[in-house]
Amino acid sequence: MFKRILFATTSSPTCDHAARVAFDLAKKYDAEIFVFHVFGIPTRGASPFITDVRSGDVETPDEDYAAWVKEEMQITYAAQLEGMEKVTIDCAVGSPATEILRKAWKEDVDLIVMGAHASEEDVGAYRYRAIVGSTMQRVARGALCPVLIVSRPCNTCFWFFNHIVFCTDFSKAAMAAFRFACRTAKHIGSKLYLFHALDLSVTPGLPLGQEDIERTLDEARRRIGELYLPQMEGFDNFEIEVREGSPYVEILKFAREKSASLIVMAHHTREVDPEKALLGSTVEQVVLRSACPVASVNRARRMPRPLARHARIEAEAEHEASPHVAQLPFALRF
Repeated sequence: MFKRILFATTSSPTCDHAARVAFDLAKKYDAEIFVFHVFGIPTRGASPFITDVRSGDVETPDEDYAAWVKEEMQITYAAQLEGMEKVTIDCAVGSPATEILRKAWKEDVDLIVMGAHASEEDVGAYRYRAIVGSTMQRVARGALCPVLIVSRPCNTCFWFFNHIVFCTDFSKAAMAAFRFACRTAKHIGSKLYLFHALDLSVTPGLPLGQEDIERTLDEARRRIGELYLPQMEGFDNFEIEVREGSPYVEILKFAREKSASLIVMAHHTREVDPEKALLGSTVEQVVLRSACPVASVNRARRMPRPLARHARIEAEAEHEASPHVAQLPFALRF
């Protein structure tokens, strides 16, 4: 299912929940896992100084400092690393989202796992405001593979994975999300729920009567059947559910009712180019409130495997050209 996983971490307690999911996945599928931390942001242009993302202090990223960062990462995840062989610890200097995407591209990973926020203070209204334009949003927008966002403790995770909720708005991006959800359900043998929330508050014109609402709901069910069922190729462990109401509220209610282990959604809710799309408000609300991990799928993987090697070579060349990175042997392989 997953052969190469990138766990993007701040190496702090806020990523502990994401760490559990990432390492559980790697152990279950005997996958190679890359533990990656962008520890410093350049103060300006080609300046030799960086701002440490954890302490906020201005530092000089020499080899000793990089070695200390790697040692801290090993200590932080010592329990999870015990007995694992396919592990690479890596760190970098630069814009966190850019470096995460570069690393994912270079290593040709199947999945990115990350937390929803970067500091323990990101809660409530502040946390909601902080998430827009965050590293998570930019990674979700630019990733060529699914991004698994873990916001809260995961009790079931992937060892006891049995209920997947796929949420659709019938967009092109939703089709890519469906393929990922269906492939995962088939591989694991879990139940797949095809869910659509009909938001009548955005319907133009006069308020609909009850008969009109029921007719609209039936039309959505029919559309789900026509659009997705022919692609299941014999998979029959599924249910279709359509509800009326605020999309994120209905998604969260349904996921809670079904004890969902994973919610799969397209990373935006509008028919726009994924490169220009923002993380849709529905996905934002679900990520912040979901009791289980949320997989944000940007698009179907468009790059053939043979071309990935060329992309990795280019990414590595650009990475080495950075004035902050070229001097540091950041990769540490066990």
